[in-house]
Amino acid sequence: MADDGDLFGGGMERPAPAGPKPEARMPAEAPKLSRSGAAPARSGTLSEAGYDASAIEVLEGLEPVRRRPGMYIGGTDERALHHLFAEVIDNAMDEAVAGHATFIDVELLEDGSVAVTDNGRGIPVDPHPKFPGKSALEVIMTTLHAGGKFDSKAYETSGGLHGVGVSVVNALSDRLEVEVARGKTLYRQLFSRGLPQGPLEMVGAVANRRGTRVRFHPDAQIFGEGAHFSPARLFRMARSKAYLFGGVEIRWSCAPALLKPEGDVAAEAVFRFPGGLRDYLAGEIEGKDLVAEPIFSGKVTKEGGHGSLEWAIAWLATGEDGFSSSYCNTIPTPEGGTHEQGLRIALLRGLRDHAERIGQSKRMAQVTSDDVMATCTAMLSVFIREPEFQGQTKDKLATLEAARIVENAVRDAFDHWLAASPQQALRLLDWSVDRADERLRRRLEKEVSRKTATRKLRLPGKLADCSNAGAAGSELFIVEGDSAGGSAKQARNRKTQAILPLRGKILNVANATRD
Repeated sequence: MADDGDLFGGGMERPAPAGPKPEARMPAEAPKLSRSGAAPARSGTLSEAGYDASAIEVLEGLEPVRRRPGMYIGGTDERALHHLFAEVIDNAMDEAVAGHATFIDVELLEDGSVAVTDNGRGIPVDPHPKFPGKSALEVIMTTLHAGGKFDSKAYETSGGLHGVGVSVVNALSDRLEVEVARGKTLYRQLFSRGLPQGPLEMVGAVANRRGTRVRFHPDAQIFGEGAHFSPARLFRMARSKAYLFGGVEIRWSCAPALLKPEGDVAAEAVFRFPGGLRDYLAGEIEGKDLVAEPIFSGKVTKEGGHGSLEWAIAWLATGEDGFSSSYCNTIPTPEGGTHEQGLRIALLRGLRDHAERIGQSKRMAQVTSDDVMATCTAMLSVFIREPEFQGQTKDKLATLEAARIVENAVRDAFDHWLAASPQQALRLLDWSVDRADERLRRRLEKEVSRKTATRKLRLPGKLADCSNAGAAGSELFIVEGDSAGGSAKQARNRKTQAILPLRGKILNVANATRD
């Protein structure tokens, strides 16, 4: 590694944690209203006369990110902390998917910083046309909504859409270093809390290196003094990127001092899955019984090469719950979205059509997509132009077109997969019907239980029930009026005897006539 400079070499002093907050005190009495009915201005707030244009604050640069990090990374907890790494590696993955990078190095260093290196084109370092005094690198790192992914000129598909990812990482890091090898020359610039610590530096010539290296350390002012990256979590995140795109090799390394002796995270590892999702899923379910074999998988590229999708699906015969993982442009979508909806619709409709072709359509009448996916282990990855997500953290895909694209592609392949192996298709059909029957049985039991509980609650208002739950050994005394009921309640055995006072005089049916 090249000389780290002042920020990472000597380290930067962290600010002392803020002292305890002053104790809140309640006012001795409520403020008195004036004759006009208005309350006087409170101490510490602007009065109407003092609230003018000078009170309007304008946040510039990356200050909004530091003031409100939750708007950009979803909070300041552990999940948000690891989202910083996701933003950086997603940029490297965009280079790989675009065909400009073949490997990505991920390093978790002993000081708690993370470095991500790719051999892509490298961030441009020439002066930006709109900001002649700044390099494009500095503009990207210090300006929100600055990047090369707003159209398809630089990237056909990408995970970054808003141009805020790496600048947010810069804003929320107390130390960040960018190295760019471009045109056989190495450049470097250092930042702290979103601000450049000097101009772009030309380090020297490099003959056999190209690409970008970003090393950053999360700011304790934002995430707390005890915040640190989890090696296991970063390991899984790096590994997942490798199987989403078979053309990239991801090399992992972690400082041994950060690893737990009993953990299963290696200090060094190389991730490469030429078969993509199918290879990964086969490794995850190795040794488990499947309802139908082989794994249902496929990959489809849209006409003209503008996007693609890949999937791998297996149904576990053990009855255990499967798992579902979906991605859009290598971005994980843990809350699903329209692409997952398209997959579920394709599987359900494909199985229903197959049942109709073999004369068993009635059996599928009660089957839903939840039944088909009950023990399903599914992985889905789509690459589309300008995807729409819900929120900056991109947890859920909202692009409506994705549902149609996935449904059409998966449905066609699923029809062929079912037709190619009738016996396996019948097993999957039987399995789905069994899941539906089980679901309906549980719903009926729940309904009966609910009705039983409701009936128990609908007891007469004046009934003094006994504590005995069963009918055996219990007695019910029906008496006339509240006065008789009061005496009976005092004399009864509360454990076995219940008293029900009736309103009005009881008819003596032995002596009564029809009239």
